[in-house]
Amino acid sequence: MLQINKLRADHVVDFAAEELKKYLRMLMPRCGEIDIRYAPEATDGFRLGLLEDFSLPSEAEDPVLDDVIHVDTQETGGILAGSNMRSILFAVYRYLRLCGCRWLYPGVDGEHIPYLTQLKPQHYHKLADHRFRGHCNEGAEYQNCMLETIDFYAKLELNVYMLEFDNPYYYYDDYYNHVNNTANRIPEPVTYEQTLQWKRQCEAEIAKRGLQFHDMGHGWTAEPFGLCSTEGWHSDENVELTEQQRQCLAMMNGVRGLNDGVALNTNLCMSNPAVRTQMVKGIVEYAEKATNVDYLHVWLADNEKNHCECPECAKMRPSDFYMMIMNELDEALTAKGLSTRIVFISYLDTLYGPEHVFIKNPKRFSMLYAPIQRSYCSSINENTKLDAPNPYIRNNWTRVKTAEENLALLRQWQAHWKGPGFSYEYHFWRAQYNDPGLMAITRRIYEDIRGLRVMQLDGFVEDGSQRSFFPNGLHMYMFAEALMDRECDYDAVIEDYLSHAYGPDWQQVKAYLQAVTDAFHFPFMCGETSVDKTRGSYYNPDMAKSLAKIPALAQQAIALAQAHRAMPTRPQTVSYRLLERHAEYIQDLAEVMTFKCQGLLLEALDRADVFTDSFGRHEFEIERYYDHSLAVKVMFFKLGKRPAVNQAGW
Repeated sequence: MLQINKLRADHVVDFAAEELKKYLRMLMPRCGEIDIRYAPEATDGFRLGLLEDFSLPSEAEDPVLDDVIHVDTQETGGILAGSNMRSILFAVYRYLRLCGCRWLYPGVDGEHIPYLTQLKPQHYHKLADHRFRGHCNEGAEYQNCMLETIDFYAKLELNVYMLEFDNPYYYYDDYYNHVNNTANRIPEPVTYEQTLQWKRQCEAEIAKRGLQFHDMGHGWTAEPFGLCSTEGWHSDENVELTEQQRQCLAMMNGVRGLNDGVALNTNLCMSNPAVRTQMVKGIVEYAEKATNVDYLHVWLADNEKNHCECPECAKMRPSDFYMMIMNELDEALTAKGLSTRIVFISYLDTLYGPEHVFIKNPKRFSMLYAPIQRSYCSSINENTKLDAPNPYIRNNWTRVKTAEENLALLRQWQAHWKGPGFSYEYHFWRAQYNDPGLMAITRRIYEDIRGLRVMQLDGFVEDGSQRSFFPNGLHMYMFAEALMDRECDYDAVIEDYLSHAYGPDWQQVKAYLQAVTDAFHFPFMCGETSVDKTRGSYYNPDMAKSLAKIPALAQQAIALAQAHRAMPTRPQTVSYRLLERHAEYIQDLAEVMTFKCQGLLLEALDRADVFTDSFGRHEFEIERYYDHSLAVKVMFFKLGKRPAVNQAGW
């Protein structure tokens, strides 16, 4: 009989042992009961502990933050160890993967568990190549999905889960009110209290697995001043400000007030010492209660070119005043005896680094580099040359898109910031919807991760939908594998995922996915191939010929899916079912973009309206994998607002 011995009394090790037991019994349904016990002196059975418990060396620079995974087993047990408690859980999952298990989608329908009669020896040792590997909530989210993705990401050895906002009501509301699918689903309103409770439930599941919990981000320019950020980006022009509140806000064109009625998008008069003190006080009060937070993100407002223009603020860049706030925050946290790790962000206006004020205590801080305006048609690599960006002009600077310009801005920060840094990326936000075949975005993710070493950054936290698995999760799988091992073989990872997801005919699916990617042409879908910018970013009539290939490809996919309805594993059945729905999706999208590429905006808008309702009827069936609300938002983002007539610029 198999035995699992815990060498450490810890709740994460408890969970790891239960996971090992569950999957071993699934792998070998006839193996009998498996006992779990706390046995620090055990020398046989499966032994779960820290590397030091087995006198094993560790390459971790910081054993709390860096994940080292060690597997050394025989037929009846062995060592499953890590540099920290989370890494012990990862060692369990890595061992199970070596035994043939795969987690291809969130939830039980994504589990590929082979049927074994005996276990084979397994050996593995690896320091994760990047310290920060994870996701932040975004899109339209529902609670079952959130809980399943926390579980799923841990199984892929992703070690960071971030929950944005004090209360992520906006994201939940987007789903439960079915914002972009009211024709097919009845709204189900939720309250602020409910979504805050759900956030706490997510935090408990994150802690159960020992994952790094990153919290907050935007909201600090609102909440400490009595302004509500819970409604997210919804505009409310009727907010009544007190005179005290108004004097705290950024002055634009001689007026202080909310930026288009959105508190979340409103910056502060950061040169005012009283404003900085009030903001710092709010952050410290939050940190005193949120002792479960591993990294507290302190960002500014979520909009660009809206910083205070008063004479005092105009004396320095926003980044200088931002660093002033960071230093004052460090002093306040130190006075309270709090060791809270703080993350500041290089984002929008603060992509341009400070010139006069710098971090005094780098041990407390990490920098988050968030190039939201970047092009996803190229990656930074060892051949990227610095290209001086346009100069910073308060509230009138030019957006930076190229890899060369972004690297130059990053280097400006790194000239004085020598502490840890990682990137906040958007592959799983809008970018993934520019590539319905996923092959281009999967390649971009791989190359971007390879470029992290050139960027001198230590990983990614992705802003993206937790339902990024349509028609499959290949890009997510590549993301996790490459962050763990930057030397992983690109083609081998693709084969590993697709062969498990689709079975013996996986290469036919791969060919279909590549053909879809080629037909939509990723640079076109990113708005980078217009032949006449005066007619819009997507004006390229020749693309109509390429998009005309989509109906035939869709019929191929339907035939392939219908020929594989009864598959030997549940993930394969799900994968082909999603493929059939995907065939309909690409036809609808191709029709919209065919009108758009020819400058026929009204026709494109009409077709997009039809798509919103017609494809929305599938949402309930495939919502675990597909975010209809975000997909629709991205489609209309390309199309813009409905004008009275077709006109240049659309």
